[in-house]
Amino acid sequence: MNYFFAHLLEEFHLPLKNPVLVFSLLLFIILLSPILLRKIKIPAIIGLIISGVIIGPHGLGLIGVKAMESEGSIKLFSTIGLLYIMFMAGLELDMNEFRKHIRKSLVFGLLTFFVPITLGFPICYYILKLDFTASLLTASMFATHTLVAYPIISKFGLSKNSAVAITIGGTILTDTAVLIILAVISSSANGNLDGGFWIRLITSLTIFSLIMFFIIPRIAKWFFSKLESEKNSQYIFVLSIVFFAAFLAEVAGVEHIIGAFVAGLVLNRLIPQSSTLMNRVEFIGNSLFIPFFLIFVGMVVDYKVLFDGTWSLIIAAVLTSFAIFSKWFAALITQWIFRMSNAERQVIFGLSTAHAAATLAVIMVGYENNILDIKIVNGTILLILITCMTASFVTENAGKRLLLEIAEKGVDEGNETKLRNQHLLLAINEFKGNENLLDFSMLITDRKVINPISVVSVVPDNEVAERLIRSSRRALEDIVKHFSGGDSKVNAIATIDHNLSSGIARVSKELVADIVVINDSRKINLLKRIVGDDRDHLLDVCDKTIFFCQFDKPMIMYSKIFVVCPKLAELEASFPLWVERVLRLSNELKIGIDLFASSFTFEKWNRIASANKISHKTTLTEIEELEDLFLFRTQNSGKELVVFCSARNGAVSYVSGIEAFSGKVEKGFPENDTILIYPSQSQVENLYGGYEDIDATPIVKSVEAIQKISKEVGSIFKKSK
Repeated sequence: MNYFFAHLLEEFHLPLKNPVLVFSLLLFIILLSPILLRKIKIPAIIGLIISGVIIGPHGLGLIGVKAMESEGSIKLFSTIGLLYIMFMAGLELDMNEFRKHIRKSLVFGLLTFFVPITLGFPICYYILKLDFTASLLTASMFATHTLVAYPIISKFGLSKNSAVAITIGGTILTDTAVLIILAVISSSANGNLDGGFWIRLITSLTIFSLIMFFIIPRIAKWFFSKLESEKNSQYIFVLSIVFFAAFLAEVAGVEHIIGAFVAGLVLNRLIPQSSTLMNRVEFIGNSLFIPFFLIFVGMVVDYKVLFDGTWSLIIAAVLTSFAIFSKWFAALITQWIFRMSNAERQVIFGLSTAHAAATLAVIMVGYENNILDIKIVNGTILLILITCMTASFVTENAGKRLLLEIAEKGVDEGNETKLRNQHLLLAINEFKGNENLLDFSMLITDRKVINPISVVSVVPDNEVAERLIRSSRRALEDIVKHFSGGDSKVNAIATIDHNLSSGIARVSKELVADIVVINDSRKINLLKRIVGDDRDHLLDVCDKTIFFCQFDKPMIMYSKIFVVCPKLAELEASFPLWVERVLRLSNELKIGIDLFASSFTFEKWNRIASANKISHKTTLTEIEELEDLFLFRTQNSGKELVVFCSARNGAVSYVSGIEAFSGKVEKGFPENDTILIYPSQSQVENLYGGYEDIDATPIVKSVEAIQKISKEVGSIFKKSK
């Protein structure tokens, strides 16, 4: 017994050396600090940083210096967390918004780089009495910032906001410039700053860019397409790319955080925001790696420097106050130039005011090369703590204000209610080979929707119905697991009916679904095997908007979306419903849309995108007749997703021969995946239903014949021209 207690006391001897015990302590901090501090309205990030101060070697000493050194496990996890922050910033960057605001990002990047350096150099040189090189290095430290508060923005769902895109773009510009300055000053201190240095730097950066932007995307696309269903392997592959890119950046002569961000940009289009893989990337990063980095930042802080003489306090106060002021001033000038709101300015200021990773790199390199003394290092450590706390508080408050501004400018209460009530019904009877259809359903569904997706399997009513219903329910469990990996709510249903069409129609009415998605692949050909040689049966019994999907390729293989609409398609009541889904798919896959329709359709298309706040890049090609599609698109690569909006008989946009055109699309694009959309047709009460002796069929046939003749005559004149 005595031996047991002696061994227990030895394990708890400070600093803790048992890696399992250290890891347990850190996990408890990650778990409890946000919960405890939430009650007093302190951001979770601040709690993690303060916890690091308390348990670190300068606090209670629970964790020693060795664990924080380069070979220590804490240092390893914190490095992973820092790389993860930069990687997620690049991965979640809305490239459409970034391209739209590239000029603003460049302006803010130049401001947040030159303002701190221009104003900071004379302060360091004349007030702090540093020499020229030390003043330049310290002033460049003011220009850096780390996206410590980015998880707050991501939590609020503002990662695609224009102010966030501007800040991230500016971050990459200023940090890259500062780290290049650091490499130059470091080489100068070692006496290696010559013509060969510049040749090596330019050459290595060129090779790094070629590998990352030309070779890695091709390897990643091939890997994701070959191992589409292996989600665990995909995540490991993503981590491998991140750390390999960080290593290449270091070899190229810049900091590893630049490589991690570039990896995020490279994989941006290949990992949709609503995908299962993206959910796992965010979950593991926010739950484990990023908190480790924040705790490590707190461990570095030595609060005892506050009591190390007056001059140390003056240095810390000057460095900290000017670091915060320079970033605020740069954000203020950006607001004035682009006429942004106060909340947007505060978001930019909050994200750009935290100093951590690059700041530590700059100061430690200066200290190791005897350019800076220990007092500057101690002042910088306090600067890191105060700026991280300031950034967290400012970003938390500014994010809430920005959300209120967006809500005031956004959709009205009726549209919000409609959004929350959207419901997609996914009809599946083949339980293998549906990965693309499942991913498609998640990509076109807004995460804010309550109970957005239901999966239904219809079993024919026969003598083996009970056995089939049990096997269907077991198979649906795997499908539910697929959706749960993407953090999507799913309602799985196995039901019995006379046939597939009747079952889908009945369940869609019971669930008040607005869209039905069904697999009509050329390979599986599910619908034709069950209900006949065409889609008429389902269209007759189900009045919902129906997506007939033929998916043979992974979603990431698509290079563009072709959308074909008949005239007056914009007048259909369900036009906004399916257009929003197509726009959301384009936004998730980061690919453009070629719209073949009338100018009126295009005008309403843009209004729908604006109302739903969906970034898109749609190019219009005006067509008079549906067949004109083949005049403009004689060649295709097979990587385009073709979406054809058809119409039911009696609809506003219905024209004679539209049923046959869907077959022409399939023959004209044999290598392309296709989606055939039939918008919902509301049942209008027949005012003349009592006159059963009146049969309008001959009149309808005659009108269709006249329309067909006039169409043929028109095509003759068109060819003659």
